[in-house]
Amino acid sequence: MLKWFSSKIYLALVLLIGVITVGVFGFRFFSDYSWIDALYMTVITMSTVGFGEVEPLDDSAKLFTVFLIAANVVIFAYSISIITEYIVNKSDPQKVQYRKIQKMIFKLENHIIIVGYGRNGKQAADKLLAYDKSFIIVEKDKSVIERYQSEKLLFQEGNATEDDVLIGAGIKKASCLICTLPEDADNLFIVLSSRQINNDLKIISRASQDASYKKIRLAGADNVIMPDRIGGDHMASLVVVPDLIEFLDNLSIVGKKSINIEEISFEDLFDDQKERTILTIDMRSRTGCTIIGYKSPDGEYIVNPEADTVLMPGSKIVVLGRPEQVNLLNKEFDI
Repeated sequence: MLKWFSSKIYLALVLLIGVITVGVFGFRFFSDYSWIDALYMTVITMSTVGFGEVEPLDDSAKLFTVFLIAANVVIFAYSISIITEYIVNKSDPQKVQYRKIQKMIFKLENHIIIVGYGRNGKQAADKLLAYDKSFIIVEKDKSVIERYQSEKLLFQEGNATEDDVLIGAGIKKASCLICTLPEDADNLFIVLSSRQINNDLKIISRASQDASYKKIRLAGADNVIMPDRIGGDHMASLVVVPDLIEFLDNLSIVGKKSINIEEISFEDLFDDQKERTILTIDMRSRTGCTIIGYKSPDGEYIVNPEADTVLMPGSKIVVLGRPEQVNLLNKEFDI
């Protein structure tokens, strides 16, 4: 919006300068005025103040003056309308906020797009805020946006089933899309559109029905989450293995200051290509954290890996520790 106004104002200024230039050279040529007199005549003609002529005009000069007045009326009216509209929009708080949001969206790269700000969308936003991740929320309900819009929560108003809305949210530069809409058909359509726009995008979608799971995966989603199934499984687990579930519930993965479990890539730990094992990095004695999992570059997971497990470039490790131990880990390895 702001860019559109800037280009229009630039065009209006160019036209005004052009008319003045034509007027100066016209009066100089037709009436043999001095440069100062030619500029004076051009200005009083364009402003229609009604001052007298410097010298009487001949027929050719009069015809030129008629042309200059007609051209000036059109161009001046156009310029005034553009500048007035720009000033009005500039002073409108809502449009000022809109321009500010558009600037922030334009600067985003490798960000995350959350579609929908319902229960699941809010939970996703809270987790991303805790990890200081850049994200934008696409929401079509204006009342929701007006209620929750803040410097921390960046909203793009619109229906995410429309490609223009996704493009406006920066999907071409985004790293991940989280689709949390309650209707599986909407999620399916958005996943399909998003995959076509950005083939490298990581897509996580919600599904409510078992029949929708495979369809959304086939549409291009990397992960499909069924909240109802997760909730039921969790409640049943509290009956079968209650102490274990309570222990896992007490493990915090919500924020950097209270985290108990951390996932770290090999590149985060070391920027060279030297071969290292879990034993040689000596993480337990250096930080107090325990390595409980290993993910190979091929995506293979190993629970409680052996000490001689080689850490390969592209691999990841999962560590467990108290918050202060995890914080020490981050400082020790400058993560």
